[in-house]
Amino acid sequence: MDDYPLLDLFLTMLYFFLWIVWLFLLFRIVTDIFRDEELSGWGKAGWLIFCIVLPYVGVLVYVIARGRGMGRRDAKQAKQAEAQFQDYIRKTAAESNTGAGGTDELARLAELHRSGSLTDEEFSRAKTKLLT
Repeated sequence: MDDYPLLDLFLTMLYFFLWIVWLFLLFRIVTDIFRDEELSGWGKAGWLIFCIVLPYVGVLVYVIARGRGMGRRDAKQAKQAEAQFQDYIRKTAAESNTGAGGTDELARLAELHRSGSLTDEEFSRAKTKLLT
């Protein structure tokens, strides 16, 4: 234990932690570069080369220059995912309502038709509307 003092151990762990944070940030930046629809192909290539050739400087400059846009693109993607999820829920709920609930509604229409409350034409229109 005397060969490796506690302060050296702390600094080694700090450097390792910072390296992991930098890797995480690099992957986020590469993802953001490819996700950005406003950036041209040459712009994407330039940022990628900059981040690969001068990795620490490239990541730092990217975060300074385009960090705010990065947050907006993340928020936009989250909103789109939420909208798609809500749309899926609405479609699924509508399909399930026309399943069992539609059967009950069709039975109620048939009962009204049999009792004479609905004419043949009204029954036909309501049935067509319910089934489509």
